[in-house]
Amino acid sequence: MIGFITKKIFGSMNDRFLKSIDPYVQKINGLEGQTRELKDEEFPVRIREWRDQVAQGRDLDELLPEVFALVREAGRRTLNMRHFDMQLVGGVVLHRGRIAEMKTGEGKTLVATLPVVLNSLKGRGVHVITVNDYLARRDAEWMSAIYNFLGLTVGVILHGLSPEERRQAYGSDITYGTNNEFGFDYLRDNMAFSMAHVVQRDLHYAIVDEVDSILIDEARTPLIISGQAEKSTSMYGRINSIVPKLERDKDFSVDEKGKSVSLTEEGVTHAEQILGVENLYDPQNITFQHHILQALKAHSLFQNEVDYIVKEGEVVIVDEFTGRLMPGRRYSDGLHQALEAKEGVAVKAENQTLASITFQNYFRMYDKLAGMTGTADTEAVEFKQIYNLDVTVIPTHKPMVRKDFADIIYKTQREKFEAICKDIAELNRKGQPVLVGTVSIEKSELLSKMLKKSGVPHNVLNAKQHEREAEIVAEAGHKGKVTIATNMAGRGTDIKLGEGVTDLGGLHILGTERHESRRIDNQLRGRSGRQGDPGSSRFYLALDDDLMRLFGSDRIAGLMDRLGMQDGEAIENRMITKAIENAQKRVEAHNFEIRKTLLEYDDVMNQQRHVIYDQRRDLMTLDNLEEHALSFADDLLDETYAMLGGPKDKPDEEILNSVRTRLVEVLDLSRFEEFKQELPSREQAGEWVQAILDNLKGQAGDHYNEVLRFFMLEALDRNWKDHLLQMDHLREGIGLRGYGQKDPKQEYKREGFELFQDMLFRVKENTMRALTHLRIKQEVREEEFQHKEEPKNVQYSGAEKTAAGKQPVKREAPKVGRNDPCPCGSGKKYKKCCGAAG
Repeated sequence: MIGFITKKIFGSMNDRFLKSIDPYVQKINGLEGQTRELKDEEFPVRIREWRDQVAQGRDLDELLPEVFALVREAGRRTLNMRHFDMQLVGGVVLHRGRIAEMKTGEGKTLVATLPVVLNSLKGRGVHVITVNDYLARRDAEWMSAIYNFLGLTVGVILHGLSPEERRQAYGSDITYGTNNEFGFDYLRDNMAFSMAHVVQRDLHYAIVDEVDSILIDEARTPLIISGQAEKSTSMYGRINSIVPKLERDKDFSVDEKGKSVSLTEEGVTHAEQILGVENLYDPQNITFQHHILQALKAHSLFQNEVDYIVKEGEVVIVDEFTGRLMPGRRYSDGLHQALEAKEGVAVKAENQTLASITFQNYFRMYDKLAGMTGTADTEAVEFKQIYNLDVTVIPTHKPMVRKDFADIIYKTQREKFEAICKDIAELNRKGQPVLVGTVSIEKSELLSKMLKKSGVPHNVLNAKQHEREAEIVAEAGHKGKVTIATNMAGRGTDIKLGEGVTDLGGLHILGTERHESRRIDNQLRGRSGRQGDPGSSRFYLALDDDLMRLFGSDRIAGLMDRLGMQDGEAIENRMITKAIENAQKRVEAHNFEIRKTLLEYDDVMNQQRHVIYDQRRDLMTLDNLEEHALSFADDLLDETYAMLGGPKDKPDEEILNSVRTRLVEVLDLSRFEEFKQELPSREQAGEWVQAILDNLKGQAGDHYNEVLRFFMLEALDRNWKDHLLQMDHLREGIGLRGYGQKDPKQEYKREGFELFQDMLFRVKENTMRALTHLRIKQEVREEEFQHKEEPKNVQYSGAEKTAAGKQPVKREAPKVGRNDPCPCGSGKKYKKCCGAAG
């Protein structure tokens, strides 16, 4: 009650924030007159002056009114588009690192130019992220008129660009591209073998267009770069052939809500009989169990024309949120292979993860992040918790006059679609354009067939027609047009009303089903009523729709029966619409938990990822890697000699042999004659390793640092790849720890940390084994130690490389051992004193 009264007196938090922006808008408007007097050639001069001032410490907020006024005038002169006041408000919101919710047609693309130019003054690059290549290219070309007029450079990252073209695009003041391209470039940069192959700059400031689609919908799927694992694909065909022999609800159960499948006890026995194994849960048969579950999931939960399509002999994923095809993306963990076996196409080998990151962790690395969309407020809690982003709802430039009618509910989908066809035909006769939203390709094609029978001309826009997307959407508001769109295909392209459509009531939105997320429904509705246009919307539901069937249709069905409704009759009731909205809220909360859990697990990997990527960056940039190699050797020697125990302990022969074997295998100390006579002291062993590296340095000459860099990076990458595979396996089985009253997440953190420590030690071991056994005999080019791309199945153990056979470098002063007292008299060991400085 108190909150309600406070809101009435002082306004909501959103209102108060918008009010705080008013002074900026007034200042910008006050500068319009003098900005109009500037000559064209003065615009880039102003930008250069402000960039110099920012470099000297001037705050961007101080410059905001002047910069925004300049950008507004540049837009007027180049595109004949003048930012209106609400667009200025949106620009301030984006500059503050918040999400601007602006309705469709309010000009978000133009709004972004304001904070983009202001933040480009830092000289560190600004990224504008879009949902597809078409929008990235279109927005970059369209808005470059403003940027180029101001003397700023624009780049665009598209699929298929060469590394050099990518580097040039990232080097621009402003870079447009898709979330996938930015994320994969980050991963590829951290697989490079030299800084010459790194394309991205710092992650300074990003504006994410359609931020809900990218940061919420796509956040459930991590970005993964993988290579083929050496496994046979014959298993998938064999398992696929036994799935039809297993009976649903008897041999296995399906949880459609949780998208999971499990074998019953009877099913386990049946599967064992078919496969001819005694125990399906025996460690040697665990692969059978995994593949059976994936095959059952492929047959029971994934549908052709809904979750994927078969195109040119390949299974291509359909994005469940946008309805677009996702070529090149594959389901992980053998599921994609199970789908290929199900559809009878060639089964490709399973992949092994080489690098991965979630969108959550990628975008959280930016110093400042902002976003814009027409639908964000329903997910405000998630944006705040995961990304620390606040949502600001910006009023429309003109009042919204669209009429949103209550949902109509039918008993069956058959009745529902018959009613939809009848209503579409009626609207079409009247000439009013209709945009029909479906949740799958299958439903859109079913409706298309029904409309053809009724003689209603129409366009179908789904993953199969994505090439004509912009063209179809642009015409959707013309008189007599009927457009069927799967989910929100066509986002980013305005639907402008054709001549005479306003008098007919504007664009009518017809939803054939409620989506799991209210936000997706709001996106569909938002296609109508842009910038004060008239329009209307209505959703049609049936009790056997997926959402209704899975989330509480029983009460509604009972109500319809009590009302004595006959077949073909519909019910329209605001209370039922509210009940459906509550069901959607439960689904949204469930999906939020899934994304949150994914992030919590990836946070463990993210800490490890940062350690590895920081080490790689050091290895690629440091000019003197010898200290790294010597510190590796020190750690290995400390660990090896610790096996002998304390000074008073007398190790037995077995321990001594273990120490000797380790010193030979890892550090090649058997090359010294004294080693064959007696075990050297810890200090002596350290000096011998130093001598080995000195000898290698003499052989490699000027290429010594590149030799060290090559083998250190190779060992790091090989062990990191193996570690990722181990972490994948750990994650698969960690959920079972809950049965032992242990928290799976805590167990994953603990065991993951132990595996990571082991991995870091193996990196040191592998590096020193390679370096101490290396013999360089002939002259070789430096390029032999610089990869042009990430290594593929390269082995260096016992390798003989070649380089100039030069004499070892001679010292003028006596040599000081790394563990000797420092000559400076500090009392510290040399390696911890002056040696460390070296």
